Amino acid sequence: MLRYLPGLLLLLWQLLLLPPPAVPGPLDRPGFLRLGTRGPGGSPGRRPAPAAPTGTPYSGAGQHGGARGAGVCKSMPLDLVFIIDSSRSVRPPEFTKVKTFVSRVIDTLDIGPADTRVAVVNYASTVKIEFHLQTHSDKQSLKQAVARITPLSTGTMSGLAIQTAMDEAFTVEAGARGPASNIPKVAIIVTDGRPQDQVKEVVARAQASGIELYAVGVDRADMESLRMMASEPLDEHVFYVETYGVIEKLSSRFQETFCALDPCALGTHQCQHVCVSDGEGKHHCECSQGYSLNADKKTCSVIDKCALNTHGCEHICVNDRTGSYHCECYEGYTLNEDRKTCSAQDQCALGTHGCQHICVNDRAGSHHCECYEGYTLNEDKKTCSVLNQCALGSHGCQHICVNDGAAAYHCDCYTGYTLNEDKKTCSAIAEARRLISTEDACACEATLAFQDKVSSYLQRLNAKLDDILEKLQANEYGQIHR
Repeated sequence: MLRYLPGLLLLLWQLLLLPPPAVPGPLDRPGFLRLGTRGPGGSPGRRPAPAAPTGTPYSGAGQHGGARGAGVCKSMPLDLVFIIDSSRSVRPPEFTKVKTFVSRVIDTLDIGPADTRVAVVNYASTVKIEFHLQTHSDKQSLKQAVARITPLSTGTMSGLAIQTAMDEAFTVEAGARGPASNIPKVAIIVTDGRPQDQVKEVVARAQASGIELYAVGVDRADMESLRMMASEPLDEHVFYVETYGVIEKLSSRFQETFCALDPCALGTHQCQHVCVSDGEGKHHCECSQGYSLNADKKTCSVIDKCALNTHGCEHICVNDRTGSYHCECYEGYTLNEDRKTCSAQDQCALGTHGCQHICVNDRAGSHHCECYEGYTLNEDKKTCSVLNQCALGSHGCQHICVNDGAAAYHCDCYTGYTLNEDKKTCSAIAEARRLISTEDACACEATLAFQDKVSSYLQRLNAKLDDILEKLQANEYGQIHR
């Protein structure tokens, strides 16, 4: 009997290590993906897996010990934090499988300060940050650090672990990149049990802070808890494997998920303005409004819309720095409401002409000043001065020229003379007497007396006219120099 004891002990030990049978009910629920021996698993990726080019060797991360080789797309830059359950229910060999899974995912990523940064949060009833995002910048040191992680062995405080990751791992001080970088923040939670604390509110805060959560359940993992911890859509963020023995296969699924086929997303497009994805890894460049694509199909130049003669401006087209344009008008014109055509400004009607007497609108949209009759335009082309007809010598008066206030004039005669009917020439009063005496020697004394009276009256009248003239000239001088 004793000789069979070692064999029985070995058999019992193997039976103890076998996982308990899985309950089929929860596996049929929608909202999670499954890998295992009982049926095919779904694809967690949002993008199709890239096919290796014909004739190009492919070494996939899904193969044991394989690294990402030719034909596999470049991964997008991430701030990636693994939150791994090391509670008592995860036996040491199973925890080793979890670490292998983490290392396989790291193999599929482009690791570096400008690419993906990785941190690991280890949890049970307590939480330990094994290393931060800024701790390791190459795959080899990352995988060595993962291999050194040891389980904590008690409890399953998933909510506390997520909160710790949010508060301590996803911080700029710990190596996370800020919002301006547009680098996605991603957490992958691996667990085989049910959380022993509240996770719903913690998950809501994490998602509100911009963290995308993936939940990986193994064996006895509670499906409702997985759904509660994952981001939407659930069918892309919840995974399930029946044993830790197949968890490694999920690494290829995450490779597809984090694959960046799109040059626009990778930032390798070299488009100066806008990169447009055409699908299947193809793209083309476009330019912002007001710019045209150059012959290199990448850079852009400002469109000279004025030179194209499509502007529609009636007078002047002005190119703006933004690649657009606006219309302007010649001097003396104003832009109409259509912002294209122009109308002549009526400077005379606006009252801004400055003319002292008369404002005249010109066809060119400008204006000029004129003066009333008897006035002349001064050198400033605005004000007017009275014309001195008498000084000009064009008056035609035989004796005296008198300027009137209305810029006109009249003729006067010297004393002893009288103005003839032509209003220009003068005749002596004595000569008139002589003529009268000669023609009528018999004229009576009464006639001569009348002539003397008339002569005296004319002299007084001339004196009054001279006085009036002096007053008018004085008044005119005062108005001009006022």
